[in-house]
Parts: sequence; structure tokens; C-alpha cells
Amino acid sequence: MAKHPKYEVYEGKNGEIYFRLTASNGEPILSSEGYKSKDACMNGIESVKKNASDETRFEKKTAADGRFYFVLKAANHQIIGSSQMYKSEDGCDNGIQSVGKNAPVAEIEEI
Repeated sequence: MAKHPKYEVYEGKNGEIYFRLTASNGEPILSSEGYKSKDACMNGIESVKKNASDETRFEKKTAADGRFYFVLKAANHQIIGSSQMYKSEDGCDNGIQSVGKNAPVAEIEEI
């Protein structure tokens, strides 16, 4: 059975609610900060869906160890999601494209 992109909503060990966006291959491509409530987390997902198609909302960064990652920001410049680490800038660019493609159509699944 083919997998579909999805937002996995889950509770962290600290009691906060998180989401991660996974691509159709099951790999996580964007992770959220912790939210105090499920409603706030759902609003975060809506914000990702709204902002992911706008390339200007993505900001590429380089970690201290030289690996690449990106953050997705809302219109108010708040970070709404961060990527995994990538060894190459091309990989990072592919991750941004994947979020742009998958975020608007991903289903929401509580785990």
C-alpha cells in the first residue's frame, strides 16, 4: 500500500503537543516546536499548509557542524517548523521543495 504525506500529531515527554510532516516515503521533512494545546498545534499545521507554497517563507541555515537545514516562517516571522539536518545544500533545497509539495495535501494523523 502506498504511503501518503501526513502530519503526525503526538504528545512529547514534556506534555507538549508536536507535529511532524512526513513525506510519502515516511521520512520526516518538517518538525514543529512544542505547543501547549492540541488546538494550538492544529493552528500550526494550518499555518504550514498556508505558508509552505511561498518560497520566501523558507530560510536556509548552516549548523555549527557544517550541515544544512531550513526553517519555515509564518507571515509574522515566527518559526513554525524546522527541517532535519542535510549533508548538502542540494539536499536541503530538495527538502524545501518536498515541504512545498507535501504540506498542502498531507493528511493529519494522531499517534
